[in-house]
Amino acid sequence: MRLSVIGCGYVGLVTGACLAEAGHEVVCTDIDRDRIAKLQAGGVPIYEQHLEQILTSARKAGRISYTADAGEAIRGGEAIFICVGTPPKESGEADLSAIDNVARQIAAEARTPKLVIEKSTVPARTGLELSRALSAYSRNSNIKFRVASNPEFLREGTAVGDFLHPDRIVVGVEDSSSAAELREVYRPILEKSFHCPVHNGTCPPSQKAEFLVTTISSAELIKHASNSFLALKISYSNVIADLCEKIGANVEEVTRAMGLDPRIGGQFLKAGLGYGGFCFPKDVQAFIYLAARVGVDFAILKAAEHVNKQRIERFFEKIHQGLWVVKGKRLAVLGLAFKPNTDDIRFAPALEVVKGLIAEGAVVHATDPEAMSRTKALFPELHYHQDPYDALRDADAALICTEWDSFRKLDWER
Repeated sequence: MRLSVIGCGYVGLVTGACLAEAGHEVVCTDIDRDRIAKLQAGGVPIYEQHLEQILTSARKAGRISYTADAGEAIRGGEAIFICVGTPPKESGEADLSAIDNVARQIAAEARTPKLVIEKSTVPARTGLELSRALSAYSRNSNIKFRVASNPEFLREGTAVGDFLHPDRIVVGVEDSSSAAELREVYRPILEKSFHCPVHNGTCPPSQKAEFLVTTISSAELIKHASNSFLALKISYSNVIADLCEKIGANVEEVTRAMGLDPRIGGQFLKAGLGYGGFCFPKDVQAFIYLAARVGVDFAILKAAEHVNKQRIERFFEKIHQGLWVVKGKRLAVLGLAFKPNTDDIRFAPALEVVKGLIAEGAVVHATDPEAMSRTKALFPELHYHQDPYDALRDADAALICTEWDSFRKLDWER
């Protein structure tokens, strides 16, 4: 099939690359002309395992292309994936202005009927508004638009594997033809009839992905409900960590035992600086806002958000206990990305630590395998080191802010 992807950010690039790897013809567009030029030249604007490999493979095979002309992309695709950003407003409500702008472009540029698919994370009922907007903006009443919701469940660092080996594919639709078209889009992935770049074509046995057809509003809600529940697990484990420290227990022992219970599971039970990244913070806020708007007080989610915001304060308590005075001390910050295996620093807890250290007059020496170039634009005053041992040399304290595996393997006696 010929598919269009609007938005060449993280979700858009992974979506376009993986669908091209599955055998579809994909054209991607973005309002950032510099990003498009970089992609056309063979560059990749973000770091994600296996992404550069499959983008290169798809480009050489002629299955993926890029254009700054949104109209060209819209007209060329039988189905259009919307992958633009939906950042939070100060109220916590999702900013849907980019979705509205895309709806206006599609309505103006389409010459044939289109299936328009929400891939961006959006609050419930956005699909209904998108359908109404496409109809309102259309200049040709003979062109019909169908809308579907297809939320992504991608983890940064393993997104390519998550896309090509999903545990479920959720599609929210209004009609059976949209469901059938989306099933055809995902057929190579459901049938595993593609060469897997993650496992070099030899994938380990796994359970077949479930293709789940729902209403549009249910699909939109599933994404927020899933992310918010995972955020709850993280905050819960962090409160357990505080309790363990007070009574002399070991949080890793406690959460490991909890995770062995199949009803709970071990993922997202690691205590630390709290959740960051672009998805969890904004999705939790958006879910709280959506609930409040319809008269539901989501108190348990508010508590999780409150716990998450306190993690940096708890960390600084440890720093002060160890150093007393921070001003003038040389501190090594290991890790700047919000999680390992990505260069994404959006809402990264590590950056909140850096801000606090700078405010207290510390001399900060930082290192990260992938995120330093992005951090330099925000904090040019830091001392950056490619080699972690250089960051650690003569430091008064080492602050591990991102759990990169390379930090686990450091020779700490050295």
